[in-house]
Amino acid sequence: MATNYATVTWDQLHRDARQLAEILIPRGPFRGIVAVTRGGLIPAAIIAREIDCRLIETISVVTYDEEEQGLPTVLKSPVAAGDGEGFLIIDDLVDSGVTAQIVRQLLPKALFACLYAKPSGKPLTDLFVVEVPQETWVLFPWDTAPLFIPPLARKGNTTG
Repeated sequence: MATNYATVTWDQLHRDARQLAEILIPRGPFRGIVAVTRGGLIPAAIIAREIDCRLIETISVVTYDEEEQGLPTVLKSPVAAGDGEGFLIIDDLVDSGVTAQIVRQLLPKALFACLYAKPSGKPLTDLFVVEVPQETWVLFPWDTAPLFIPPLARKGNTTG
C-alpha cells in the first residue's frame, strides 16, 4: 500500500496533457493514438485534440484491484494499431512498468508517452511530463469526488 498520496485535479491533468502534446507535435504526425484504458482515455482525448489526431484505438490491461497489484491480463488488444508503427501510446501513469511492458510487447514500434512516471516504470516510457516518487499513490480526478467538510466551529470546537 502507498505511503503517500498525491491528488491530481482536472485542471492540472489538462495542463499536463497539453504540455505533453506540445512535446509530441514535433515528433508527429501520428497515424493514430492507442489509449491505455482506463487511465489513458482522458489524457488521450485531450492530446488527440491538441495534435489533431482523429484515430483513437484502445488497449485494456488489468493489473490492479484497488491498490493491490495482481497478474496482468489483456482484456482488449489494439487491433487497428498493428505493430504500433506511426502510433502514439498514451497512458496517465507508468508505475511499476508491468502494464507498459505488455503494451510495448504488443506495439513495439509505437511511441509511448504518459503524463506521470515513477522511477520503476520510467525506463519503459519514451516521454513523460512529471516524475512521481515510487511510494506515492496518485489520485486522479476520476478516482475522487469533492466532499463537503463542515467548518471547525460546527464540530463542537469550544476552545478559544
